[in-house]
Amino acid sequence: MSEETLPPPAMRRALLRRLSLPLWALVLPLLGVAAVLASVYAMGTVGTIVASAILIGCVLAAVHHAEVVAHRVGEPFGTLVLAIAVTVIEVSLIVSLMLSDAGDASALARDTVFAAIMIILNGIIGLCLMAGGLRHLEQRFSLRGVSAALCTLAALSVLTLVLPNYTSTTPGPYYATSQLVLVAVVSLFLYGVFVTVQTVRHREYFLPEQAGDEGHAATPSNRTAWAAFGVLLVALVAVVLLAKALSATVERAVLDAGLPLAVVGVVIAGLVLAPESLAAYRAARRNRIQTSLNLALGSALATIGLTIPAVAIVSLVLDLPLALGLGVMKTVLLALSLFVTTISLGNGRTTVMQGAVHLVIFAVYLFTTVVP
Repeated sequence: MSEETLPPPAMRRALLRRLSLPLWALVLPLLGVAAVLASVYAMGTVGTIVASAILIGCVLAAVHHAEVVAHRVGEPFGTLVLAIAVTVIEVSLIVSLMLSDAGDASALARDTVFAAIMIILNGIIGLCLMAGGLRHLEQRFSLRGVSAALCTLAALSVLTLVLPNYTSTTPGPYYATSQLVLVAVVSLFLYGVFVTVQTVRHREYFLPEQAGDEGHAATPSNRTAWAAFGVLLVALVAVVLLAKALSATVERAVLDAGLPLAVVGVVIAGLVLAPESLAAYRAARRNRIQTSLNLALGSALATIGLTIPAVAIVSLVLDLPLALGLGVMKTVLLALSLFVTTISLGNGRTTVMQGAVHLVIFAVYLFTTVVP
């Protein structure tokens, strides 16, 4: 029987065999889009629970398709694609909240960016180092690439989240218009230079030092990679829309519980970074720590280098206040995180000890966010 005369179920099975993609990873993103179109999240408590479950499923599907694309493209371009995709989600969420009337939108934008950095530097990196150390004892990575990323990250973090508190043109944690434009341009410039170094000039700095680091799984075909990329876009759109729809519910729950509004920023950043977190964790478990660090540090740089300029443009065009300067406690945590990350990733080898330290700092950050 030719493929044209196959009944619909058989045709679907044949298509799945050609694409080598699991059915669940194709269905869940479509369910996510359907849930948004049907406004499932507005159907009371049950609808909120269903929408949340579908959101988690879309996150898992996005992870799977991102890994397929990353495997086909190869390092470091694959992880770069995922980092940019995650940043697009984050920017859309922050901008939508800035345009809403819920809470202090200017502070929420800052808190979300800071939460993303803390989740990446301490949560994701700590989890990856711990998971990789428990399973493989010691893991190695390219020190040159990590050093370049950390150098850029330190400069961007201080210029965007610390320096505003010490400028005198505008009082408070705000940049003057000219200063905000300068910082936005500098952020884009540094991120652009880093991407050029990572993908063109010194690509070898971000490749695994061990020949077997990437495993022995068969490389996906072009057909499979393109299909995975298309479904990845659908999954990311579903995540963005569902997260935006559920953010108001989350915010009400946070305020009703008497918690600081900064917790909303942590929740948003956690949802946005969930695909990358799971992908990095899986890579560390497979002894691909270089991929994990590329994902984590690349996402942190993209968070500042792309998100801050985008938010700054919206702020200037719509004349919205944008508070970027962190408070004293958060500044201390940021400095500690940068310092510890520089030391723990300073010799090209990782163990569970470094992972434990990062996870402790992350736990302290979460606790002090709830109990300032």
